[in-house]
Amino acid sequence: MADGAMTATFLAVIGGASLLAVTARRLRPSDRLPSLEGWALADRSLGGGWTWLLLGGTIYTAYTFTAVPGLAYGNGAPAFFAVPYTVIVCPLAFVLLSRLWSVARRHGYITAADFVRGRYGSPPLALVVALTGILATMPYLALQLLGIRAVLTAGGLYPSGATGDLVMVAVFAGLAVATYRHGLRAPTVISALKAVAVFVSLTAVCWLVLSRFDGFGAVFDGAARALGGTDAAHSPLLLSPRQQPAYATLALGSALALLMYPHVLTAGFAADGPRTLRKVSAGLPAWTALLALFGFLGIAALAAGVRAPEGGAEAAVPMLVDRLMPGPLAGLVFGAIVVGALVPAAVMSIAAATSFVRNVYVEYVHPTATPKRQVRVAKAVSLTAKLGAVAFVFGLRDQDAINLQLLGGVWILQIFPAVAVGLYTRWLHPRALLAGWAVGMVAGTHLVVREGFSSIVPLGTGTLEIYAGVAALLLNLIVAVAGTAALARLGVPRGADATDLPSRLMAGRRPETGANNT
Repeated sequence: MADGAMTATFLAVIGGASLLAVTARRLRPSDRLPSLEGWALADRSLGGGWTWLLLGGTIYTAYTFTAVPGLAYGNGAPAFFAVPYTVIVCPLAFVLLSRLWSVARRHGYITAADFVRGRYGSPPLALVVALTGILATMPYLALQLLGIRAVLTAGGLYPSGATGDLVMVAVFAGLAVATYRHGLRAPTVISALKAVAVFVSLTAVCWLVLSRFDGFGAVFDGAARALGGTDAAHSPLLLSPRQQPAYATLALGSALALLMYPHVLTAGFAADGPRTLRKVSAGLPAWTALLALFGFLGIAALAAGVRAPEGGAEAAVPMLVDRLMPGPLAGLVFGAIVVGALVPAAVMSIAAATSFVRNVYVEYVHPTATPKRQVRVAKAVSLTAKLGAVAFVFGLRDQDAINLQLLGGVWILQIFPAVAVGLYTRWLHPRALLAGWAVGMVAGTHLVVREGFSSIVPLGTGTLEIYAGVAALLLNLIVAVAGTAALARLGVPRGADATDLPSRLMAGRRPETGANNT
């Protein structure tokens, strides 16, 4: 059970987040009429500092900060695929996000599906892009709540029964109200508190760990012995040759998938220009260093002899914090991780709601909906998404959400050809892209389910194992390329291109506008 000092510090951090959320309306106030762009993207007005805080706070979620060290605690080296994967994201974001922002700003696009609709002139392709994004986002949103519950439980801050559920709802309610009223501005201001709290608390925990074990070497040697090895060089803390293909494809596939998630694109679209996005992309490795230290804490939990509950390795780091730190500092760490869940959860609900309104509601239900009505519907859908995530967490097993998130990563990767490739060439036919998407979705789902919801699958009948998302993406691209060639030979027409991007792959052209582009 948590002591009074821990509880007080924890509540102070959560209270601070709630107070910041209330002030969100003061962030770059605008006299413009209500619009979906204003609510969902903060009028595309965020400068470099705010964009770095929001994008980093959105990409690096609370569940990541508990799942990565939990995987390191249980499996050693494979967990650190998250470090190269987030490093790969930085140059991808530098190139893709800035280019996509420029096109979106010029044509008023708010979602990736908007871009696909304009680029290919294909409503069905835009619809599947939007639905795939929503489908992949919902379990990701639920995982943020699971991360909160794991932290609160490990710290003794989550009472059993209905009382604990009420604590969870109370923590989430303040953000839900602020997001409903202020849209993306609410998680943006909270992201500042998240960055300060997480960076400070993580530095303190790592310092205590290194002080106790007399350096990194002693930590890794102790963890190696806990995993059945003799030292770090002879233990699962190092990758075996057989694990390397899976490690490499998991890092690459996860990086390609991350930038396709609606919440990441929403955070990127809120920037005030492509130059801002390029600067922020260059600064994202600071968040990657943070993630690497969290992974190190999973190794430290092994060395310290922490005994996480069976099937609950994500509790290893919270249990380590509870063991090493005095109550007030432990409360600060737990509060920081919980705030770390609130930022991406809010952005995810906003992104899912925006995709639904723009690409389902307006496109197929109410084409003449006014901007004010679109905002009203988006607010309602955003709130519904949060309530659905809460119900999901309370109603289903934790493993169900984890399994769906594994599938979500495979699914979201299947829109990469339509979105990312479409930024540089329109050669792929929209009908072929639809066929490739369908094959990738079915193949990826089959591979993951066949292996007992493992994202690492054997390639053919051999011993080589790779990430299921990459295997499905390769099939997707093969079908899209072959289908395009066949449709071109048959003379099947395609929709009009509403963007001013080149139809063929060209070097040296960058579609940017505005004062911030140089």
